[in-house]
Amino acid sequence: MQSQSRQVSSQQEGLHEGLDKVVRRHLGAAFRRPVAAHTQAAFDRVAAWLALHPRPFILDACCGVGDSSRALAELNPDHLVVGVDKSADRLGRERTRPAPDNLLLVRADLNDFYRLAEAARWRPAKHFILYPNPWPKPAHLKRRWHGAPVFPSIIALGGALELRSNWDIYLREFAAALAIAGHDSRLESFEATDPITPFERKYRDSGHTLWRLTADLGK
Repeated sequence: MQSQSRQVSSQQEGLHEGLDKVVRRHLGAAFRRPVAAHTQAAFDRVAAWLALHPRPFILDACCGVGDSSRALAELNPDHLVVGVDKSADRLGRERTRPAPDNLLLVRADLNDFYRLAEAARWRPAKHFILYPNPWPKPAHLKRRWHGAPVFPSIIALGGALELRSNWDIYLREFAAALAIAGHDSRLESFEATDPITPFERKYRDSGHTLWRLTADLGK
């Protein structure tokens, strides 16, 4: 029997007081950290694969073991799906079914991968960030995607962006960061009747409220 998952515990009860300052600073400055060699190689591999199959593509960031990427590939057979995660261990876990032909999973640091994608003017039709509970401590604001230096590159990709979480403050902050950058978004609770990630299944079965943030960032 699966154990119950605890609710998110954080001293932060609302939007981080430093959010506005941090987001505006990143929007006004370039992120110049050198790109890791393994991420450059992964990006080149994806770029070559996309060039061979001229179809719209979906980016599944922080895909973990790749369950969400497989589900997205099966639900969108007319799209290519690129799943990216930093962990070789998670990506390497065996699955009972072979990967769909329209799916490619790669190991890369998204802090670098996003910048390469922006420089290459990639425009995913859909962009998913489904990791549910990143960095709930107030001191870790800059480790959340909307507080990270790479945030401008994330939104520069355009497309239909969707994030999911069991911590509404994380998504409320992301929505506020999008607003600072001039983008509207929609935050709502949802029922994970057919979960596409292990996290959704675990938190749903533990009785957590699940949240979804969506935004149309244009082409």
